[in-house]
Amino acid sequence: MSTTNQSNTNSLPFLLMGIPGLEALHMWISIPFCFTYIMTLLGNSMVLLAVRLDKSLHEPMYYFISMLAVIDLIFPTAAVPKMLGVFWLDSREIDFEACFIQMFFIHTFTAVESGVLLAMSFDRYIAICNPLRYNTILTSSRTIQIGLLSLARGAGVMTPLMCLLTSLPYCKNRVIPHSYCEHMAVVELACADPSVSDLYSLIVATLLVGTDSVFIVFSYGMILRSVMRVPSQEARLKALRTCGSHISVILLFYLGGLLSMYLQMFSFGLAPHIQVLVADFYLTVPPMLNPLIYGIKMKPIQEGIFKMLGQLAQLSIS
Repeated sequence: MSTTNQSNTNSLPFLLMGIPGLEALHMWISIPFCFTYIMTLLGNSMVLLAVRLDKSLHEPMYYFISMLAVIDLIFPTAAVPKMLGVFWLDSREIDFEACFIQMFFIHTFTAVESGVLLAMSFDRYIAICNPLRYNTILTSSRTIQIGLLSLARGAGVMTPLMCLLTSLPYCKNRVIPHSYCEHMAVVELACADPSVSDLYSLIVATLLVGTDSVFIVFSYGMILRSVMRVPSQEARLKALRTCGSHISVILLFYLGGLLSMYLQMFSFGLAPHIQVLVADFYLTVPPMLNPLIYGIKMKPIQEGIFKMLGQLAQLSIS
């Protein structure tokens, strides 16, 4: 009987509050989120098209950048349309299954992005520290395999977590004090002990982020040591500029993620709407900035985008 009641309860939808305490301002708050989402779609689509159409960009480094662009398209798309529905239409209801599917996509592609950033640091390490073997170590097929491995790793570690979370009974208040199905906000609605899922998520997050960040720091440490030994100042600056864009994206991803996570775990006396806004901006701002960083700091990407825009302008005129 209790199993039936749990099943019936878990079939009920959740309700998203949006930004707690700022409901009256939802229409105004939606404007920057809508703008960043549109810019995200345009910027990352342009990067993908530039790499696809410009054969000079058919190299492992730009394939990894394309993977990052795909992630940056999927990552906010999992949450922003529903967020805008809450802000614009007061469409707060989200199905039980849809809530956990949204959560799965957000966390899975967070893990995938971490794996791709690690692969990009490895790519730069080989290119700068062992350039003669670069083309034999990082072939196109091996680059695709690394991307698929990152995807499999992300999905593989998040699937058990989703199974643990969906098996919990949610018989408390169905209102999620958030703009999307944020993991910790949803778990707080469970009326059973979530310690197993909490422990699993903590271990996975620590191992993934910890291991990836350690190897990334090691890679760029070796790169920096190698670059400082290069006699040509121009060659040093070129290598540092290339790595600079990667490091900017890495810092944006990891520091933003840690800030969002810690504010969700510990309130630090902050108002709930600040915690929610930080989490929302983490989902929307880095995916918008990543193509801008590559477009500004990486001349080949910039030239590829301008070349593509020039071809489109010629087609429209003719």
